[in-house]
Amino acid sequence: QVQLKESGGGLVQTGGSLRLSCAVSGGTFSSLALAWFRQAPGMEREFVAGINWSGSVTQYADPMTDRFTISKDNAKNTVYLQMRSLKPEDTAVYFCAARATVFRTTPDYDYWGQGTQVTVSS
Repeated sequence: QVQLKESGGGLVQTGGSLRLSCAVSGGTFSSLALAWFRQAPGMEREFVAGINWSGSVTQYADPMTDRFTISKDNAKNTVYLQMRSLKPEDTAVYFCAARATVFRTTPDYDYWGQGTQVTVSS
C-alpha cells in the first residue's frame, strides 16, 4: 500500500516562498506518476502540478506556471513543490497524489496524502 505524507506548509506573506515535500512509502517510487492538488474552503480540489514517473515530463496549471516547480528525488522517495511569489489566492490545503504510469490533471489518483495547509497573508 502506497502512503504519502506531506510537509512544509505554513503561513507566509504575499510574495514569499515555500517548499512542500511529500514522502512516499510502500511502493515503487520510481514507477509512480505524482501530482500536487490544492483545495480552498468551499472549492473543488484543483490540479496544481504533475510529474511523470521518470521526472522527464512536468505540467502545471496556468496560474502556477513560472511560479511553481515540481520535482522528484528517486533516491529519497520524495516529490517536491517549490512555490514562489505566493499570492493570497494560493491559500489552500495542498495534497500530494500518486498513481501508476502517467499523471492526470483530474483527481483520478489511487493514493492521496492528508494534505498540508498553506496560508498566504496579504
